[in-house]
Amino acid sequence: MTQPPPPPPNQPPQQGGFGPPSPQQPPQPQQPPQPQQPPQPQQPPQPQPGYGYPQAAPAPQPTQPPQPGYGYPGGQQPPAQVQQPTYGQPAAPYPGQRQNPYAQPAQPGYGYPGQPPTVPMHPQPGQSGGGRNNTTLLIVVAAVVAIALIVAGGFWYASSSGGGDKTHDSASSSGATGGKNGSGGGTGGTGGKEKVPANPAAHVLFQVPLPTADDTVSTVGSWLTDKVYAKSGMAEIVGYDPVKGTKLWTIPLPGPVCAASPHATADGKTAIVYQPKWNTKKNFAGCTQISAIDLNAGKKLWTQSVKSGDSPISYQNVTVAQRTVAVGDSNGAAAFDIDSDKPLWLPKPGDNCYDAGYGGGDKLVAVRKCGDSDNGQLLVQTLDPKTGKVISEYKMDPGIKYASIVSTDPLVVAADVGESAGDGSGVSDYFSIDNKTGKLLAHISAPGKTYGGKCDGIYRVEACKSIVAGNGKLYLPTEEHDGSGGALNSTNEIVSFDLNTGKPTGQRIEAGDGYLLSPLRTDGGNLIAYKKPPYDKGGQVVSIDGGSFKATKLLENPAVDDARNAESNMLPEDSEILFGDGRLYMSQVYAKEKGWASDGKEDLVVAYGTNG
Repeated sequence: MTQPPPPPPNQPPQQGGFGPPSPQQPPQPQQPPQPQQPPQPQQPPQPQPGYGYPQAAPAPQPTQPPQPGYGYPGGQQPPAQVQQPTYGQPAAPYPGQRQNPYAQPAQPGYGYPGQPPTVPMHPQPGQSGGGRNNTTLLIVVAAVVAIALIVAGGFWYASSSGGGDKTHDSASSSGATGGKNGSGGGTGGTGGKEKVPANPAAHVLFQVPLPTADDTVSTVGSWLTDKVYAKSGMAEIVGYDPVKGTKLWTIPLPGPVCAASPHATADGKTAIVYQPKWNTKKNFAGCTQISAIDLNAGKKLWTQSVKSGDSPISYQNVTVAQRTVAVGDSNGAAAFDIDSDKPLWLPKPGDNCYDAGYGGGDKLVAVRKCGDSDNGQLLVQTLDPKTGKVISEYKMDPGIKYASIVSTDPLVVAADVGESAGDGSGVSDYFSIDNKTGKLLAHISAPGKTYGGKCDGIYRVEACKSIVAGNGKLYLPTEEHDGSGGALNSTNEIVSFDLNTGKPTGQRIEAGDGYLLSPLRTDGGNLIAYKKPPYDKGGQVVSIDGGSFKATKLLENPAVDDARNAESNMLPEDSEILFGDGRLYMSQVYAKEKGWASDGKEDLVVAYGTNG
């Protein structure tokens, strides 16, 4: 696995463990991924514990023999299941973890050097109780109402919007955006919506040049609806015609986008967090502005901010679940109705727990942290998106400091248990959880030396790449390894695991020499995957049949120099890759810092499509 990029320097550093990082150590600029070393020769499969840990009484943990090589041999039966102790047995409850389910530790916010401790909040008139609503706080909510976008004094104000389509998107995995781009929940079916073209040969639809800046600037966020492809730029969001690439609209922002929901509603509404102004060397503006965006109309619907005492809370986690916008942070989390901007719940002091962030889509799931850095515990809670009421809860074992939400429906959580991944991927194990009961269905061990994909659980709760959960399965790429021609023809595979048992399904597909497979999302009962090409070929998008696990080519990019060079800069585990309606959109999440060397023209966005 590759090393994950650090958070952008113009964004606040995120929480390490259960306390904020030292403000004297700002994150370093993103470095290009380093070449990977060839893995060690594959060892023959050895008898070993099964990948799923069934519910069982605690017992001594057996030593786990080496994992089978890259995936597991096609056609072989999975290894015999060995009874293991249940991973994540409930521990003693923390004070207030259910009766008072929202807390805010008294500590400085992210990215506020020298900020005084959080000031206790005071009652706010008119707040109702229940769910995660707060009855004893002072919250400053900035919502500027207008019917259309208005430019005033160099700042953009936006209106609240009522009504709208009450349906929600079908996407539920992180790392992809709503509707047709989601990594899909549900139990799936047999067919997908993506049509197999008569000729999969693709051409470049359009390219958007990569902007340059004095520092590394975040351009995170991309969405695809039936009407528009939208992408964050430097302090703006731009909507493009999905075929022609012409600009349909632009939403200027006073500062860069810090975080963007990977989900959108069925009617094209999503949410972002951004800075109220550009950073200076002496003043970090914070990621304090929360806005809902209508992607189809090209409008900023409303803007909110939340204060803890006199200090605004800076957010790096934002998601959309059904009609709810939710933001999380150690200094307090909040949720708003996406149509009306009505606060659904707000930060509440009084215990030692807080929601670090949320996963969205069909369901809303919180990663909740309780206790301190020495005696802390993570709780994975499925919530009612309208009230914040806890529907179910799973307690992860003490000692697991971070967790990432791969998918909310099915509910799959990733973690680096004991920091054993050892490769910067943030993942060593996956946990399949029942949404209704909070029961652990399966624990899947995925050693970093064998499996690819990565999650950014330290900084963002919902930021997994090249990992897909859906159709009752977890789809993982294997690590890159030598192909039949040696290291020059490196390759990998995609394998799957049963989310109810944790066992390998026996499904395995090879990328082919020189190609690397990355799961993107489900499409009905099928899996959509991207194939990173060798140096002299164009990349491909394939549909992998959910039953036979055979691939059908949906698109193949041109192998001409310009198109190949543009594609080579878009690494699957570091870029945003969306595929829908037979078109592939690849985009960068950082602008280019001035002075960095480049072999040629670089793109913020490159889009490909077939002729039918």
